[in-house]
Amino acid sequence: MKLYTKTGDSGLTSLNDGKRVKKNAARVETYGTVDELNAIIGIARSFDLPSEMEADFEHLSLDLFNLGSDIATRRNADVKFKVVRIEQGNVDWLERKIDEYDEKLPTLTHFILPGGTKAAAFLHQARTVCRRAERLAISLSESEDIGEFVVIYLNRLSDYLFVAARLANFYAGKSDILWKP
Repeated sequence: MKLYTKTGDSGLTSLNDGKRVKKNAARVETYGTVDELNAIIGIARSFDLPSEMEADFEHLSLDLFNLGSDIATRRNADVKFKVVRIEQGNVDWLERKIDEYDEKLPTLTHFILPGGTKAAAFLHQARTVCRRAERLAISLSESEDIGEFVVIYLNRLSDYLFVAARLANFYAGKSDILWKP
């Protein structure tokens, strides 16, 4: 089987239930942004991500792949495979990790700028792409059912990525870069 199918040459793609939609449809834009986010996570993992965080980011990358599939599958779609939906347990995992990471860090008293280690810089970039995915998911949810937890998960994930960037710098012995107005 060839990698290219030519079925998207007209600007259409298929959702998981086979429905053809424009490649710039809100649903496609949203799960495409989640895919972009996951790619940035992969870049961060390829640099100097502390080994103490590696298993968490493997878990996160799998969750993001599931999130993309969740968004790519309409709620009432007739699909021939099990779709893993984002649920409260995914949000709970993020909240536990945020609390766990935050306990290891000095108290934040100022706004900080992105940067530090390469891993932390990419985690900050991932946070901003996550916020874009969240905005897109909110827009999508205004016209289509995307489930109860997609927007909540993305909101919590951006917080997780912020604290993870701080922790990556902390483990590397780098201080947060303080914003000085």
